[in-house]
Parts: sequence; structure tokens; C-alpha cells
Amino acid sequence: MTSSGKIELMAPAGDFTSMQAALDNGADSIYFGVEQLNMRARASINFTIDDLPEIAQRCAEKGVRTYLTLNTIIYDHDLSLIKTLLDKAKAANLTAVIAMDQAVISYARQIGMEVHISTQINITNIETVKFYALFADTMVMSRELSIMQVKKICDQIVKDDVRGPSGNLVEVEIFGHGALCMAVSGKCYLSLHSHNSSANRGACKQNCRKKYTVIDQETGFEIELDNEYMMSPKDLCTINFLDHVVDSGVKVLKIEGRGRAPEYVATVTKCYREAIDAVADGTFSPEKVADWMARLETVYNRGFWAGYYLGQELGEWSNVSGSAATQKKIYIGKGRHFYPKSNVAEFLVEAYDLNVGDRVLIQGPTTGSQEMVLDAMLVDTKPNASKASKSDVITFKTEFKIRPSDKLYKIVENN
Repeated sequence: MTSSGKIELMAPAGDFTSMQAALDNGADSIYFGVEQLNMRARASINFTIDDLPEIAQRCAEKGVRTYLTLNTIIYDHDLSLIKTLLDKAKAANLTAVIAMDQAVISYARQIGMEVHISTQINITNIETVKFYALFADTMVMSRELSIMQVKKICDQIVKDDVRGPSGNLVEVEIFGHGALCMAVSGKCYLSLHSHNSSANRGACKQNCRKKYTVIDQETGFEIELDNEYMMSPKDLCTINFLDHVVDSGVKVLKIEGRGRAPEYVATVTKCYREAIDAVADGTFSPEKVADWMARLETVYNRGFWAGYYLGQELGEWSNVSGSAATQKKIYIGKGRHFYPKSNVAEFLVEAYDLNVGDRVLIQGPTTGSQEMVLDAMLVDTKPNASKASKSDVITFKTEFKIRPSDKLYKIVENN
């Protein structure tokens, strides 16, 4: 939990661009994977061991905690790498490791590194919490619990004075927003059976996100299911009942999305930051919820539902194969130069046309994800230009520094 007493907001970081987007938009902590031993090994770029000091430094400058995810099944041949990763994480002063395998938990404790228990453990009751309190200070509850069940566990932690290795009361963490899996707390074997690619080793092939037809093997009769994506749940969203989440005693709210784009991280983190602050200062309202929902719909999503938190027994299934986002980004060009005295950015247009009045997105490993309206621009040093096309060099004012590694996008409605 944050020093302010508010619920901690944890954001995903699949790469440095997304990490910076999280830092810029109010995350209290970030979580990320390194190399291949995490549950998003193929869904995101992932960091390397050599990135750990920079991650720690950039987050420390913002007062943001850092959580390394090592939450896959571990085999004997992984043990040497696990120890190396944890040693490097400890040396870099990362805050904690998120784990589910006893080998990771045990070695982290040996070297004095804080442990958080992954949702893959599937914690559903207070006795399991008490057991893992021998090793961990924070625990992610099973995603199949209702908010009332979560509250009961939180209340019992206080009543029974359940403390972790740090000596502090165990903190409960839940998923607050993002993709849900058809399998119980993410433990799925479809991908392993169909592609010999284990979801439990971070290599899910997303079988559940596809459209299926049922065939009667006796007659050959085929039925196309009315719900085309009958194994693909809508995305979790708790922002409309976040006040109840806070009241339950949950200390950490996690945003899913290490495989999603930086603008997703920026938008979702910012909305939940505002919502958490609104709950804390008493200004949480239906009008604000409506605004947050509209903004959340602009970035990647499969539609929204409340998960199992409100007591629903069955899932709500998506009717799209990919995103139902109301907006999308189109690549325009790359950064060339920044003139700090005048705060002017220079880009080379490499793809589509760009017009004055367009909403643009600038993204990069240090810049993060910055959105603005293009009020004016120069095209090949010509002032008062209204349109730029492929091969044009454009300049315009920004409130932030850009780098040559940055990319420029135009935001358009997704019809």
C-alpha cells in the first residue's frame, strides 16, 4: 500500500516505452518480465538482465516500486538462470519478485528478497494465505473470487494478525483491469496440447481467442455457435465499482497488459489513478465513471465486464476476435531532432498524411507515450502548412522532449 494510505496502483511494463508511460501516468509500482521465465514470455518484448539497473534507477527517481515476475513453472535446467536473475534483481535493488514455484520462492527468501505470490497459486481462502505468509508479504488472490470473498479474507488477515516475513500485515492484491483467461487463474493446457507450446511457461498460443464450430461426429452436422468466441472472455474492468474494491481492504490493484501497447498502459493507468484519487477524496461519481469508461474504450479491449467480483458464476464472452477499441493509431514517421531552446520537435513523415488538427501520439523508450493535438506545424521549413505527406520533414512545438528513437502516430476513430 502507498505511503498516502491509498490503494497501490500497479501497472504493466512490457518494454521501456510502456514502463515510461506507467511512470508518467501515476503508477505506484510496475511489474515486468525478464528473459523467458514469465507468463508473458511471448506476448511482449521483455527486458534483459542487463536492463535491471536502468529499470530500478528510473523507477526509483519517481518513487515507484519494481516487481520482477518469475511466475512460470520451473524445471531443473532453469534453476541456474533463476538464481542468476534473482541475484541480479537483488543487486539492482528491485523491490520484490512475483513467484509461484517453490524454487523461486525459496531462493528469493535465501537472499533476502521480498516475495509476492502470483495468481497462479490460486489462493482462495485465509488458511492458504496463512501458509504463504511464511514466505511472502503480498498475495494475489484467485481471479475467480467475488469481492465479498476477497473482503472476508482481508478482514480475517487483520483479525488473525497474519504477518509476512517483513513483520507487516500481509497485503492482498487483485487484478483490476485487463485480459481474463478462460482457465482458472490462468492455468491452461490448450496451447500445450495443440501446439506443444505451454501457456504455463509463458508461451500461450491464444487458442481461446479463436472462432469455433461444433461438429456432430455421428452425422457430420456442423453448428456455428451464436457466440462466435465462446472461450474468449471480455476484459475485466473494475473502475465503476472501485469504491467497493477499496472498501474490501485490498491493498494493491493490478492492471493486466504487459503484451499491450504503450498507449494502453498510459490510458488505463491514468484513468485508474484518477479513480483511486477520487475515491480517496470523496469525489468518485457516476459522471466521472462514464468519462473513465469512454476513455478506457479508446484503447485495446475485448469489451468489458466485472469478472467474478460481483458474484457472477459464468463469464461474459467477447464477440470480436481482437480489439473492440474505439480508436487506433496509424504510423506516420520517426523522430529526427529536438530543439530544446524553442521546444520544437522534428519528424520525418514516412507513411500516411498528417493534418493540422490531428491528434497525434509520440512514443519512445525514454519519452513513453505522449498524446497531443497538432495545432500548427512547419513542413520543410514552410510556415502555416496545413498538411504533410510522405517524405516531408515537419516541425512543431511540444511540451516534452523527443528523441530520434521516437515514433509519431496519428490517432483515428476505429470504424
